[in-house]
Amino acid sequence: MKALILNSGMGNRMGVLTSEQPKCMTEVSGTETILSRQLKQIKDAGIDEVIITTGYYDNVLVEYCQNIDLPLCFTFVKNPAFQDTNYIYSIYCAREYLDDDLILMHGDLVFENAVFDEIVGSEKSCMAVSTLQALPEKDFKAVVRAGRIEKVGIDFFHEAVCAQPLYKLLQKDWKVWLDEIIRFCEEGEVKCYAEDALNMVSDGCEICPVDIRGQLCSEVDNPDDLAVVRSRLHEIENRIVYMCFATDILHSGHIAMIKKAQKLGKLIIGVLSDEAVAGYKRFPLLPFSERKSMFENIVGVFQVIEQQTLSYKENLERLKPAYVVHGDDWITGFQRPIRDEVVSVLAGYGGCLVEFPYSAGKRYEELEKRTREELSIPEMRRARLKKLLSIKGIVTAIEAHNGLTGLIAENTTVYQDGGARQFDAMWISSLCDSTAKGKPDIELVDMSSRFRTVDDIMEVTTKPIIFDGDTGGMAQHFVYTVRTLERMGVSMVIIEDKIGLKKNSLFGNEVKQTQDSISNFCEKIKAGKRAQKTKDFMICARIESLILEQGMEDALKRAYAYVEAGADAIMIHSRRKEPEEIFTFVDRFRKSDGRTPVIVVPTSFHCVKEEEFRQHGINIVIYANQLTRTGFPAMQHAARLILEHHRAMECDEICMPINEIIRLIPDES
Repeated sequence: MKALILNSGMGNRMGVLTSEQPKCMTEVSGTETILSRQLKQIKDAGIDEVIITTGYYDNVLVEYCQNIDLPLCFTFVKNPAFQDTNYIYSIYCAREYLDDDLILMHGDLVFENAVFDEIVGSEKSCMAVSTLQALPEKDFKAVVRAGRIEKVGIDFFHEAVCAQPLYKLLQKDWKVWLDEIIRFCEEGEVKCYAEDALNMVSDGCEICPVDIRGQLCSEVDNPDDLAVVRSRLHEIENRIVYMCFATDILHSGHIAMIKKAQKLGKLIIGVLSDEAVAGYKRFPLLPFSERKSMFENIVGVFQVIEQQTLSYKENLERLKPAYVVHGDDWITGFQRPIRDEVVSVLAGYGGCLVEFPYSAGKRYEELEKRTREELSIPEMRRARLKKLLSIKGIVTAIEAHNGLTGLIAENTTVYQDGGARQFDAMWISSLCDSTAKGKPDIELVDMSSRFRTVDDIMEVTTKPIIFDGDTGGMAQHFVYTVRTLERMGVSMVIIEDKIGLKKNSLFGNEVKQTQDSISNFCEKIKAGKRAQKTKDFMICARIESLILEQGMEDALKRAYAYVEAGADAIMIHSRRKEPEEIFTFVDRFRKSDGRTPVIVVPTSFHCVKEEEFRQHGINIVIYANQLTRTGFPAMQHAARLILEHHRAMECDEICMPINEIIRLIPDES
């Protein structure tokens, strides 16, 4: 594709501004002339061959272009009769160079980037028109019928819209028009508009209107026009454009979209907070400060700010940007409500949403795959629980007992109120692991088997893992458990302060259970902490005092002692259906310890919402056995249906399609 700029005119109506130079060299801002702006836009569009017709002060114009530092190939064609002919003859003089798709514009035309991008991006031949601007008396108007331009000129008012001489012309359409221009000129018709020739052959050219509505696209014919254009450009350069990013890896698709957004005005980029990213897609590889710095170092980005949630509303109401730019991937899917909210907020003050094609393809999928691989590396995964606690304040975990339940914990997402909710971590429970193997929960399943479960889950997931270590066994054995779990990439092990044959805590005093002494359990914690190789791994002390009805004072005494011994977190357990006992413990503990994370497992007191736990200073909520408890009844029901009906048809309606299950499994090929 080539660009043709018509610059042979005298520009007499500009007065002293054109006394020593062509009109196209008139300054429209402190840094740009009409021509330099056009040439930069042409270069940014990926066009590198420019034909410029000259006439008045042609030497000045040629020297000016040659001194512009732009990677463009110029061809200058002088109209020797520029004083006595119109630009139709300038095109005739340049005809031998016009053998390609063409961008055609007048040299005194000023247009904003969005207009030019739309013209260049058109798949058909087109011309810029505006349905919002009033029909001018003496300037171009276009007659449009059935989506095609039939006539262009200054005398058409019926079925006409305001038009500007900015065209994209496919070679097949341009050849029809150019042949007619040649015929006109060779028959002596050289003082008319080139559009007069177009009107004779418009039925052989499919030129469509591109409605620029109220956007800037205007010729500068006199000083009044210049003043208006300068004012509009100042407004364009200072209007705010807003984009938001969650990414921690910038690729060419992001950069291309940022460059497009920069053309619309002063670009402000919102960077999602760590908490928002962690809830929306996955744990960020880079913290907010580094992601913010990454965007601040992109040339042309005016400002980078935080966007605390998936919802744009707060930032839009504060900034009131003229444009919000986004990929078109949110037109459907879970982000649709967020998009709808953006459209609604923009409509409230006259802003506009601009959507560009979303960058997709194998290379971008490969980047996401590499990111997942990095997140699954033991060193990365192990450290993530501590980071999540610092980012979010409260973390949720759900049990997983094999690879498939791990994938459910990894991928289940709920979208509410413009936001997204996921589980932050996975709980590998002794109870559920034993139950899945058909064994009683009495520490019968040895650690080697438990570790294989961890391996199975880690192989297909990326989220941090909290491991149920039961009593921890003998201190000498616990040391090796800590080292193995830490090396595997587990984030935390929870051990309970009981001794002897393990019985599930929910039995309470129905079966004989013995609580360990404070001193002995503290020594076990200390031994585990000494065995650690990194600061990322966490040992949590689970207090059984309330379960065993030893009282609140005993529970608090143990909590303080365990923290003093080096425990990184405290888990408090209760069999009661009401949460008051738990809340009392936490409230009292927090009076003297506001730092140590507190963990709860709301199996019995399941009516409490996470926000209430947060308000009391609880940091981790573990849903400890719900997948096991819902999975087994469903499987049992399916088995009964098959037995009762002697076939599988009645069972199908409660079965998940096998292809949906397969989609859960990551394809590593």
